[in-house]
Amino acid sequence: MTEQRKEKFFSVLQRRQPGLTVVMEDVHDQHNVSAMLRTADAVGVMEVQLLYVNEDFPKLGRKSSASANKWITRRQFKSVAECYNKLHDEGFVIYATHMGKKSKSLYELDLTKKVAFVFGNEHRGVTAEAAKLADENFLIPQVGMIQSLNVSVACAVTLYEAFRQRLQAGMYDASCLDDSTIEQMLTAWSQPRNKRKKS
Repeated sequence: MTEQRKEKFFSVLQRRQPGLTVVMEDVHDQHNVSAMLRTADAVGVMEVQLLYVNEDFPKLGRKSSASANKWITRRQFKSVAECYNKLHDEGFVIYATHMGKKSKSLYELDLTKKVAFVFGNEHRGVTAEAAKLADENFLIPQVGMIQSLNVSVACAVTLYEAFRQRLQAGMYDASCLDDSTIEQMLTAWSQPRNKRKKS
């Protein structure tokens, strides 16, 4: 690995946000999964949660995910309870995208704490269980005739609001990772593509 490449890896890892994650619940379209992974990488998400109960786990190849999957860890869950319990144990507050009477606006949320955003299937949205068991539900304010966004667009809008808040709070100025974790990830990222774990 060249010194320039190593410096790039180090710079990216310094800005990774272990306290920010995305839960994809039964997101079906590979292009949406791909776009969500790319946005997650762009704002410093380290890991995404793949929650697939009614759909098969997505197969992420190099082309289908535009290589973003190489830089983001994925965890797989087959039940909402299992996924949410794990995130709660790790200190995350879980926000599910759901247009309910008690749903808050995205712009009312404090996204500088440990947060997990849940995005549901393209046609069904998040399941009733995922919405009910979340700490809170939120929506993205809209003033148009069509009160919905493509799931990958909704993910991008949401993550960039988290990015804005965290940037303003100085959370990208100092590394959230310890030296040992950075060294481990540098080693993993330096491996040839065909030796990296695939999902």
